[in-house]
Amino acid sequence: MSKATHSPLRSIAAHAILLTYTVIALFPVFVIIINSFKSKKAIFGAPLSLPLGDAFSLIGYETVFKRGDFLLYFQNSLMVTVASLVLVLLFGAMAAFALSEYRFRLNTLTGLYLALGIMIPIRLGTVAILQLMVASGLVNTLWALILVYTAQGLPLSIFILSEFMRTVSDDLKNAGRIDGMSEYRIFFRLVLPLVRPAMATVAVFTMIPIWNDLWFPLILAPSEATKTVTLGAQMFIGQFQTDWNGVLSALALAILPVLILYLIFSRQLIRGITSGAVK
Repeated sequence: MSKATHSPLRSIAAHAILLTYTVIALFPVFVIIINSFKSKKAIFGAPLSLPLGDAFSLIGYETVFKRGDFLLYFQNSLMVTVASLVLVLLFGAMAAFALSEYRFRLNTLTGLYLALGIMIPIRLGTVAILQLMVASGLVNTLWALILVYTAQGLPLSIFILSEFMRTVSDDLKNAGRIDGMSEYRIFFRLVLPLVRPAMATVAVFTMIPIWNDLWFPLILAPSEATKTVTLGAQMFIGQFQTDWNGVLSALALAILPVLILYLIFSRQLIRGITSGAVK
């Protein structure tokens, strides 16, 4: 069988694997959403059934909007996530371009140093980060979360984008230099459009941990004015009793932005993940 025949088969197989993984990964999301529209009795009596008839109830959503300012929580989460993504993609792409384009002494060691954050969890430095934020006067501000999440997402961003940027044609970049384009214009107008699948992949994998994180909002920004959606959902979980209707409804609302982002970037995401598998 020729190489030309292998490529479509590999592409079909890669897309089939991704589709299967997506169905498996979305099943818990489906369970959460359907149970958010049920009464507590129906949640524990038939958790996998659809919210039909007497099982249907909106008590969870009524509780969510009565007990907390979830519109503010959503606004905080959205601001933190979007700002962090912009900074991660911008600085990560610039660092990846510098590492892949320019050869200098300690180039490899610099790349390894920037990638250390993938292997060393940022939570190990929680005490030092908290002390730094206190000294900077950033505790209970959204900037504290934005800075931490930017630092958290940069290592993976640089690691992925640098590999993709090495595949960009040198002839294209040299042609831009001959035409008098600056390095910044080459970066923004020639290189970035060619690595959009990688950018989408980094955006998705960076957004999900930020949006779902509970640790740093609890440590750095626990005030009512700076609560995120994930932290706000904890008000329904008590030491002796849990309001499952409220918890599931809050989680269902928190899932929506992630699903919307996935739908927007799904084509670019699949291209970014499968680009190495279909060559």
